[in-house]
Amino acid sequence: MMPSLRAAAYRLYIHRLRRRLAGAALPRHVAMVMDGNRRWARERGLAPQTGHRYGAEHLDEVLGWCAEAGIAHVTVFVASVDNMRKRDSDEVDNLMAMMENVIAHRLTRPDNRWQLHLAGRLDVLPDSTRNALKLAEETTRERDALFHLTVAIGYDGREEIVDAVRSLLDARARAGATIHDVAQDITAEAIAAHLYTDGRPDPDLVIRTSGERRLSGFLLWQAAYSELYFCDVYWPGFREVDFLRALRSYAARSRRFGA
Repeated sequence: MMPSLRAAAYRLYIHRLRRRLAGAALPRHVAMVMDGNRRWARERGLAPQTGHRYGAEHLDEVLGWCAEAGIAHVTVFVASVDNMRKRDSDEVDNLMAMMENVIAHRLTRPDNRWQLHLAGRLDVLPDSTRNALKLAEETTRERDALFHLTVAIGYDGREEIVDAVRSLLDARARAGATIHDVAQDITAEAIAAHLYTDGRPDPDLVIRTSGERRLSGFLLWQAAYSELYFCDVYWPGFREVDFLRALRSYAARSRRFGA
């Protein structure tokens, strides 16, 4: 098929998918594991940092698709604690630079509609990255935003739960509670109130790119009843058609919330 005909067919298919989704039950909150940047670069004979750059820049486009679909909450998994500790230092430095120069910078533009929230162990980040992200979070905090982006960086789902329980215990101890009182106070709702994502809804749909079929510790508590969608393309190659297919799959499901 000629390139022009292929492009026309693609646009027609996108239009058909959008029409099919009109009036469908769409997720309020989509979480995404942006996986495959390095493999995408390797297949093209490029350096890993090039893949990270394309991946960071691509987030801007994906957020546009989410906003157009009326999805008010998006959470993205950027890097785990293990990523920060075990990967080559040059690669980690480059990824952090992408976070500072692409994501944090773009979110603070006056025309950006997204309010930034952070989730994770920010103490494992380089000072410059931590400061840039905190500044972006502060800058967007007073924004009258319809859309909320949570960036999970230096994140581990098990550590989040441990931190939440520790925070709950510390709070009750400072209030003078006894061990017996504390034991009575440990409920699912009490723990959830101390998670990194407190105040934001649990994800309805979790999308992971790259073909991997696992969550890798992402939102272990929050995604307990989420619908999961695994996409075979790498994150930099994640197209609008792939995104709309994920929404179509979600809309066709009957959510059971553990039943």
